[in-house]
Amino acid sequence: VQLVESGGGLVQPGGSLRLSCAASGRTIATLTMGWFRQAPGKEREFVAGISWIGNVTYYADSVKGRFTISRDNAKNTVYLQMNSLKPEDTAAYYCAAGSRISSRSRGGYDYWGQGTQVTVSS
Repeated sequence: VQLVESGGGLVQPGGSLRLSCAASGRTIATLTMGWFRQAPGKEREFVAGISWIGNVTYYADSVKGRFTISRDNAKNTVYLQMNSLKPEDTAAYYCAAGSRISSRSRGGYDYWGQGTQVTVSS
């Protein structure tokens, strides 16, 4: 599975961005999809996930209520809608895919994209 993220950029605090993750090589309909992020000098951390069973979504506490993960299996694409962005959301955002029902850990995902940079600054 190849994953390609897009949609990152520079945005002011309080603004919004929508990230996309286009998959190829296999349908995502039977994959759990996740978004992680990594800020300079920090470890990569879980942001959001969506299970392939029931499309159940789950989020890190730091983004709950502000970010929304969704999937379009027909387009083989996953999205991360980010609202009310804060400077601390600045990071490289990575899309991931795996066969587990759900996971908040890096080890729970088998495939990774190259990342897209999100910078929140005035």
